[in-house]
Amino acid sequence: MVKPLYYIEKENFSRESLEKILKENVNVRFVSLMGVDLGGNTTDEKIPVELFLEDTDKFLKSAIQTDGSSVELHGIATLNNAKVDLMPDKNAKWYIDYNYDLIDEDNGLPVGTLKIPAFLIHDNKKVCSRGILQKADKFFKDSLMELYKKYPHILKEIGVNSYEEIDEILLTTATELEFWVNTPDDKADLEKLHISQSLKEQYWKRTHGLIRTCLEESLLLLQKMGIEPEMGHKEVGGIHSRISSEGKTNYAMEQLEVSWKFSTPLQACDNEVIVREEIGDIFERHGLEISFKAKPVKNVAGNGAHAHVGVSLKLKDGRIVNAFAPTDLEDDFLSITGYGALMGMLKHYEILNPFITSSNDGFNRLVPGFEAPVCVVTSLGHNYKTPSRNRSILVGLIRDMKNPKALRFELRSPNPLSNKYLVVAGALQTMLDGITEAAKSGLTSKDLEKELSKDCGEEKFYLEKDRKYRDENNVFDHYNEEEREKMFGKHPANVYENMKNLDIHADKLEALKKGNVFSDDIINSFRIGAIDKWKKKLSTRIIDRNSNQLRSFKKIHVNEDRDALDDLNWDKINHIKHYLMKNTASTECLFTKIKNAIKEGDYEKTSEMMMEMEDLMDEVREMYREYVKNIF
Repeated sequence: MVKPLYYIEKENFSRESLEKILKENVNVRFVSLMGVDLGGNTTDEKIPVELFLEDTDKFLKSAIQTDGSSVELHGIATLNNAKVDLMPDKNAKWYIDYNYDLIDEDNGLPVGTLKIPAFLIHDNKKVCSRGILQKADKFFKDSLMELYKKYPHILKEIGVNSYEEIDEILLTTATELEFWVNTPDDKADLEKLHISQSLKEQYWKRTHGLIRTCLEESLLLLQKMGIEPEMGHKEVGGIHSRISSEGKTNYAMEQLEVSWKFSTPLQACDNEVIVREEIGDIFERHGLEISFKAKPVKNVAGNGAHAHVGVSLKLKDGRIVNAFAPTDLEDDFLSITGYGALMGMLKHYEILNPFITSSNDGFNRLVPGFEAPVCVVTSLGHNYKTPSRNRSILVGLIRDMKNPKALRFELRSPNPLSNKYLVVAGALQTMLDGITEAAKSGLTSKDLEKELSKDCGEEKFYLEKDRKYRDENNVFDHYNEEEREKMFGKHPANVYENMKNLDIHADKLEALKKGNVFSDDIINSFRIGAIDKWKKKLSTRIIDRNSNQLRSFKKIHVNEDRDALDDLNWDKINHIKHYLMKNTASTECLFTKIKNAIKEGDYEKTSEMMMEMEDLMDEVREMYREYVKNIF
């Protein structure tokens, strides 16, 4: 019996190999081209494998046409020019996606779909997230090699005498996934969740029961798919599950994390898409709900998905040299290239952030107090010999004193639904800008450390004068909000404010646009799409959800046990409820004002009222919890 097929690598993409493999695995019945639009949405169409095998060469060389209305390409695939083609990527790993609910009658195996990563082509140009990252990868490598030719001192300081010794520049990327799991229909008990999180009762605890089964099944499947999982464990969120007398899980609400090995940037992002789909299928098949949202439950831990980026040089003599690491880890934090890359990301974060956090849900996670990075700041460590463990910063420096090859940067702001293709592409572009300026400056690594460690108001050659970029303190405990904003800048409060930064900091966009990696059309298309989703979800789902919650806040104290305090508390709650959602003959409620501002296209006013709404909703939720506690 032939073992199930889980992936195909590019060494087997010839017509002969593919035909042989697919004829041996007859339960693989469909082919699907996986393009990724600017909104991070993946395409999935079912093409019978028989059509693929009729002329495999033609299928791989030509493109499959689709309608531009089916993908998020605002202002690019327009009504009068809507044709978009899907072109297979013959350099990526192809995966088999099995439907375990549909068994092939001939061999008893689940029916599979061969998922082929693809590019979206419009007017003969790649206009998709995968295409942007592919260009960023190539442009970074080509540009870095040119810098090594022009400024050999940045090579010599890491022990390489000449660019001619370099065989290849290697870019490595890794992502990870945090997610919440719960049994269907269970509602979060916020107080229990908050206490459990504060006591760290769940973090790294042993999984058991159905959740253990699903987690282990997920890790085993990822191994079979060649994704090489490294770890699966409980995260800080969650409360103890309950087991029935029959030994079955009848209540569960836990937060988990899964991580896997590094790969090339494009493959790493493809892997995350596949991992998210496969993990979701496994847990749901066992009757559990799963959420990759950034903040499924308000006021408790959200889901992060940090992005790790590293650069190494493969030399012709076979050695691998980390381009970011100094020759002596006990004498410096970073090389010149490393300091430049880190400064580039931090300086340009205002125009990188829109591609990282572009949803209402994403902003729900970015609040102080939950290890979610709000401040544009890094931490290197208190001294060269002690790696930083500061979890309050935006970009972390990961150092292993025994392994220089492991040195890399960890961008901590992305969440599981951030478009990692654009996140990594933007990180590469901004890092390259910083590396270029560091190389041109002629400064030593020690000089660049001083640049990065500057205080507010201190003039330096690259970083902005009125900002601080490095801090070894827990920035949430050590400073108040006013101090943080003064030193690290004010973080945007919602999607509209974030997209506005693309205009406010238009000069910084040049870093993204170098090499035509991010074109004006791509940037504008992404912005239009993000604002469109922001306003539609705000005017419907968010306001509807808030309205339903306010309706559930009912007066519950009665005459025999009432107290003046209960009356006072209820009156305050009722006043906020009316202000938020009750129209009268003479006044409009805040919800109606927000909807009208959206219709009028006044997004500035919409943004202001949205922040007011969120503050009031937080206030009234807490007031109602306290009110209920005081009732017999």
